[in-house]
Amino acid sequence: MIDVRPFASLGGANHGWLNAKHHFSFANYYDPARMGWGRLRVWNDDEIAARSGFPPHPHADMEIITYVRTGAITHEDSMGNKGRTGAGDVQVMSAGTGVRHSEVNLENETTTLFQIWIEADKRGATPAWGAQTFPKSDRSGQFSVLASGDPDDGALTINADARVLGATLGAGETLRYSLPAGRRAYLVPAVGSVAVNGVVLNARDGAAIVDEAEIVVTAGSDAELVMVDSL
Repeated sequence: MIDVRPFASLGGANHGWLNAKHHFSFANYYDPARMGWGRLRVWNDDEIAARSGFPPHPHADMEIITYVRTGAITHEDSMGNKGRTGAGDVQVMSAGTGVRHSEVNLENETTTLFQIWIEADKRGATPAWGAQTFPKSDRSGQFSVLASGDPDDGALTINADARVLGATLGAGETLRYSLPAGRRAYLVPAVGSVAVNGVVLNARDGAAIVDEAEIVVTAGSDAELVMVDSL
């Protein structure tokens, strides 16, 4: 089963400094049919104006993954971490027992990003933050693991039985991904159009996938993909 959530159907709000679209119910957007997808709770598509951002605020017991599409975001938190994550790269914050953080666009251009929240497997874990560069050339024609609860994946660590994956495809290229029974995937093309098991997605549409043993993605145009595989 593949349920397409067209970008135009997403909830959201334009706050001036922040133009946010929500794939799932979030803040003032509520849709009982879009409360999450398994352990995946939030997928926000954010445009953050230059020299603005989210002031310090708290989180707990959530794995928060930020995939920067254009520009850059600068993170600072109550654990003493500070770092700048640029386009194509990823940062992860495990909120655990609680952490305060800010996310600010210090650039002179708009930053666009996906912010993804996955429910932690165990409550009360030790908070942590990390960031990593993921060259797009390394994920050409294949899904590369960007963040994972499995340390053997060699990616950023999250406290959840989930993987966040990225791929790039040239027009006409195809990739395949096995999805074990009982797991769910949520796929969004950051750029480009693709067919997922024959179902067409345009840029920034979402596809909620379950009960598909194999996911076959074919690019209709050059495409950049982000996907979550979780319980």
